Amino acid sequence: MNETLNDQAVSIREGEELDLEKIDNWLNQQVEGLQGQLTIKQFPGGASNLTYLLKYDNREMVLRRPPFGKKAKSAHDMKREYSVMNTLKKYYPCVPGMIGLCEDQEIMGSDFYVMERINGIILRKDWPAELEFSQAQVRQLCLKVLDKLIELHKLNPVETGLDSLGRGDGYIDRQISGWSQRYINARTEDVPDYKQVMQWLDEHKPAEVRQCVIHNDFRFDNVILNPDNPMAVIGVLDWEMTTIGDPLMDLGNSLAYWVQADDDKAYHNLRLQPTHLPGMLTRREVVDYYCQQMGFNISNFLFYEIYGLFRLAVIAQQIYYRFFHGQTKDNRFQSFGQVVNYFEKRCLRLIEQAGH
Repeated sequence: MNETLNDQAVSIREGEELDLEKIDNWLNQQVEGLQGQLTIKQFPGGASNLTYLLKYDNREMVLRRPPFGKKAKSAHDMKREYSVMNTLKKYYPCVPGMIGLCEDQEIMGSDFYVMERINGIILRKDWPAELEFSQAQVRQLCLKVLDKLIELHKLNPVETGLDSLGRGDGYIDRQISGWSQRYINARTEDVPDYKQVMQWLDEHKPAEVRQCVIHNDFRFDNVILNPDNPMAVIGVLDWEMTTIGDPLMDLGNSLAYWVQADDDKAYHNLRLQPTHLPGMLTRREVVDYYCQQMGFNISNFLFYEIYGLFRLAVIAQQIYYRFFHGQTKDNRFQSFGQVVNYFEKRCLRLIEQAGH
């Protein structure tokens, strides 16, 4: 397989540089036998926690740290993310192996952790031309990626030791009230109030179907494919928001990113993964396949779809808040206010079409 298909790190964005000497000293205390000089690059994806490639002559590793600037109180907990991944690895082998957690604020002013690098293909916005898949193969890969989410949701939380992440019944209530308050706290003057959407979600909460380990950000660009056999998933990344909760809420989160071929132009402009291509399942097909594999009988997925869109809007707004107030120089976030505006319109249109 062409090595250029493997996910590549690039130059570090302005304002997100790290102290190479301090990191090198810390790494040499954690890992024996590192050879050569440390070089650091940054992975371009992601708008929340920052991800860097650490490279020595004989080893590559990945560093994760919180974003610079003001952070939501409960977000970007590196110790929690490290602990979740370290615990889950035994039961879900696609989790990268953990190397070390650093809580010494002298090194970069925040907690961070380092993990093994899983070298492979990550499908981002555009399908790589070198990856010559037929329509049938695209569909098969799509199902294999969904199978990894289903595999996670079928894990027994008690057996994994992650059941302590849960807070018992009331997960859906907590999500709706929590994300609503986060939006209110992060709102800027140039975005809508979302009152109608928040009220609709509050009034249409379904009963929970199950409590299980949920990823909370499962999508194609958090999945790594084997470069020698791209049909095989060898890694799942970004466990920042993993918890115990309702699996249909997790699926709703994933579908917020699932832009399909017949969606409007504005939604296509936000597309981060190649779910629009011939062979990819539609959102309806994803729900049907998932529910069949999980044994769920769900007649109406609208609540979960609206929730996923609203939650994504809140995440975008929290990021935009930092840009709006000059806490980050990352110009990728300049248009996030427009994204938040679009998602409100999309939510309201779906509610109207459903006759609610």
